Amino acid sequence: MKVSWKNQALKTIIPTLENGDHLTRIEFENRYSKSNIKKAELIEGIVYMASPLRITKHGEPHASIMGWLLLYRAATPGVQLGDNSTVRLDGDNEPQPDALLRIENDGQSIISEDGYVEGAPELIVEIAASSVSFDVHDKLKVYRRNQVQEYLVWRVEDGEIDWFRLKSGEYIQLQPNSEGRICSEIFPGLWLDKAALLTGDLMKVIEVVQPGLWLDKAALLTGDLMKVIEVVQLGLATVEHQNFVDNLGNL
Repeated sequence: MKVSWKNQALKTIIPTLENGDHLTRIEFENRYSKSNIKKAELIEGIVYMASPLRITKHGEPHASIMGWLLLYRAATPGVQLGDNSTVRLDGDNEPQPDALLRIENDGQSIISEDGYVEGAPELIVEIAASSVSFDVHDKLKVYRRNQVQEYLVWRVEDGEIDWFRLKSGEYIQLQPNSEGRICSEIFPGLWLDKAALLTGDLMKVIEVVQPGLWLDKAALLTGDLMKVIEVVQLGLATVEHQNFVDNLGNL
């Protein structure tokens, strides 16, 4: 029996990617790569596709985080910064985190031959709506299980930032120091002024990163970006950050 070319073509058509689909990572990646969808993630074998993003609840906070991390990346040779980059974690999970920071050589993750991150980056950042978002539940469990060492979630509607550190298989929340700054334990000098970031005081955010490359959690939550910059500047100036850079250069 002769099979028409049309019937053969129909057999090779790849199904469209739909929200809620249950797929393996390979199936998900195959469908995603052949679609026009801008952001889709596979979490515990289930497809999640992003809704339209509001500038106030996602776009601007995302830009602020990227600016803060870019300062650290610029001053820290040997680390790589990613913005909405696909991460191949395991057979059932392929997230596309808002931001990631990874150690390039001898870190937890590698770059595949086709240009994807494989394995767990040392730091992942997600911009979430609130404490009910799946970033704070299902994703957190996936990141913890796959050994993402630090996980920062900015819960915009709650006006809160959670920065977790993996210890003994559990995520423990890092607390601000006496000056209101949160300091990464994996990336020396990465400091955050939480209040400055939350208030939009980016100059302070930068200032804090540059001296030690710190993070003032309160500044970040209030949008005080000037204060966030200030804390970043302080963190970049520390001996710990310089030693970290020197060690990365020797890898």
